[in-house]
Amino acid sequence: MADWGPVLVATVLFVLLTPGLLLQIPGKNKVVEFGNMQTSGASIFVHSVIYLGLITIFCIAIGVHVHVSE
Repeated sequence: MADWGPVLVATVLFVLLTPGLLLQIPGKNKVVEFGNMQTSGASIFVHSVIYLGLITIFCIAIGVHVHVSE
């Protein structure tokens, strides 16, 4: 049996935290911009830090596990 929890959590967070897809922190004109489909170096850094924090919480602190049997 394989543990697919970390894979699923990482994939979902990566898609949701892509800068510019849902939101961009910091935005080009405002602090938070929603759905502008643009990015910058600062927003990539902020979204990476948020991603690291959430992946650590979900995979290490909470311990999300999804077991798939054949």
